[in-house]
Amino acid sequence: MPKIQVLDSHVADLIAAGEVVERPASVAKELMENAIDAGASKVTVEIAHGGMTFLRVTDDGRGIPAGEVKTAFLRHATSKLRTEYDLEAIGTLGFRGEALAAISAVSRVEVMTRTPEAELGASLALEGGVPGNVEETGCPLGTTMVVRDLFYNTPARLKFMKKDAAEGAAVFAVVQRVALSHPEVSVKFIRDGKQELLTPGDGQLQSAVYAVLGRELALGFRPVKATGEDMTVSGFVSLPACCRSSRNWQFFFVNGRQVKSRIMMAALEEAYRNQKMVGKFPGCVLHLETKLNAVDVNVHPAKTEVKFGNERQVFSAVYHAVLSALEQDRSHPAIELQKGVPGAAQRSGSVGERTSNAAQRMLGASQTERSGVYEDVVTPNQTRLTIPAPPAKPQVRVQDTTYKMQNAGPVPTEPSPVAAHSVRLPVNPPEPEKPVDSVGAGITRRGGGEPPPYRDRTPSAEAEIIRPLSPEPAPVPVKEEASHALLPEEAPWRMAGEVLNTYIIVEQGETVYFIDKHAAHERMNFDRMKAEGYHPMAQTLLAPVTCRLAAEEQEALLAHLPLLEEFGFDVDELGGALAVRQAPDHVAVEDIPSTLEEIALKLLTTGSADPAAARDELLHTMACKAAIKGGWKTSPQELERVAQAVMSGSVKYCPHGRPVAIQLTKKELEKQFKRA
Repeated sequence: MPKIQVLDSHVADLIAAGEVVERPASVAKELMENAIDAGASKVTVEIAHGGMTFLRVTDDGRGIPAGEVKTAFLRHATSKLRTEYDLEAIGTLGFRGEALAAISAVSRVEVMTRTPEAELGASLALEGGVPGNVEETGCPLGTTMVVRDLFYNTPARLKFMKKDAAEGAAVFAVVQRVALSHPEVSVKFIRDGKQELLTPGDGQLQSAVYAVLGRELALGFRPVKATGEDMTVSGFVSLPACCRSSRNWQFFFVNGRQVKSRIMMAALEEAYRNQKMVGKFPGCVLHLETKLNAVDVNVHPAKTEVKFGNERQVFSAVYHAVLSALEQDRSHPAIELQKGVPGAAQRSGSVGERTSNAAQRMLGASQTERSGVYEDVVTPNQTRLTIPAPPAKPQVRVQDTTYKMQNAGPVPTEPSPVAAHSVRLPVNPPEPEKPVDSVGAGITRRGGGEPPPYRDRTPSAEAEIIRPLSPEPAPVPVKEEASHALLPEEAPWRMAGEVLNTYIIVEQGETVYFIDKHAAHERMNFDRMKAEGYHPMAQTLLAPVTCRLAAEEQEALLAHLPLLEEFGFDVDELGGALAVRQAPDHVAVEDIPSTLEEIALKLLTTGSADPAAARDELLHTMACKAAIKGGWKTSPQELERVAQAVMSGSVKYCPHGRPVAIQLTKKELEKQFKRA
């Protein structure tokens, strides 16, 4: 049996350091909290190589007396607690006296500090927790901490560190949270010699939000201010229309401390119930001020979680404060109508409508009519410039007419008989024969894009589309067993129409199928992209589109720039944001930020360990963006093409796993009418 013995002090210090120092971001957090506790009005954080080799935090606080500099690096040495009763009401960010000891145990630390009473400052160097001699030095008022070679003496921890870009992004995220928690402190962040953040420190939370989150996000926020019994909730929340695809923009603070609180998060999202889109999450910067003895901050080693004495009261305070702010807001989204800017990219009603939209733009049309209202279009400074390429093959010729599509709107009230292709759209007057965009597999190909290698003639449709034959790429044969996936081949099917501008109705024998046209078309796009490769027609933008994402999301995109270029995006770093100079033609300008955010989330989920999985996730996104949407008016040709793919058995599930069709038998329908 092993003998019980006391651990060596160095080993014990390394174990204790592991509870506090997880990565460079942990070091930055602890040192910034100490600076704020020291009364600093300015804090500067500088890092190099993600903070692994160099991290410096400078403040103008009260400093440390020369005689107490060595003591500050001992475990459980603190100036913030005296007795056990002080634990009942902790009003400082740090209090346990473990931060400096833990940091110095796994790095090389240099400190320079001076108090207001001293003419000269004091300096001290430590290596692996072992201090040198305190020396006099000239330095400004406050404290400067320099941490070098983090985890140099703990290789087991060092191998778990991520790339410099990822570690630097984590440090930046910590700096942002600290800046939002204390707007009265001016925070500066410098990475590899480049300044990326500077807050004014004027005490106004709105100024800090503007500096940290950017103009676009700040303009989508509305103020929150509510005072109740022993609690005050203040800050900003996003409008329901400005919700994001992740919770990365939710910041909660309790008595000036940044925390992760499930109670506050649940209260926030409950206030948005039935007001936001499914899958979207509100952003917020919420400060909760309460009695110090009503919250326990000593429940987590990193002090990121707290426990409330009355969780129900906290939930109620946050919920009603946010709900009141949302109900009092009377603003409406602004619509900007384009004033005839040539080459402006507009969202078409469907894939087939892009031909007519292109003709309208050539004639100088400035607006696209959708169900009696004008479509939201991009502003002139976000207009795309389409660079045409010479066609590689003869272009498609439309023999008859082009269908004019409309966006989601009221379904026409006049009844139509239930027959094959009975749901028909008005046909535009015939136009002179001219080259137009090709429509292949539901994707518009412009310029030199290759049309699909088959001829599609729909006997019952009012428009006939002829495509040139091409020996390559060869069509993928459908497996024999797949053609009988739904019903035997001898039972013919017919498309009875479309309902709600979303679901295709197909009748086959005594069974009726409802097909989700978006999900089915998305799968068709994904399979085609996987088989033939994804070669988008990229368009250069007249003015770059600025996208401000969370620090982790931005670094994920910058780490996969070659993959983004392959998918048609040209992205550059622009300060704390991204500048998009090129995008695929089927992604509308106004959808570029949300598309990149979705791509970033998928890259963070899959990571770079599996490039094939990351590529498939991006294909999912691009297939979805290129698919016809629910609520769009779609031509019968497109509907029948989608129905054909589903009824043949080649399309069963969308790339996200949702079924594309459901069936209703005659017997089940008769039961509903009590006929069975």
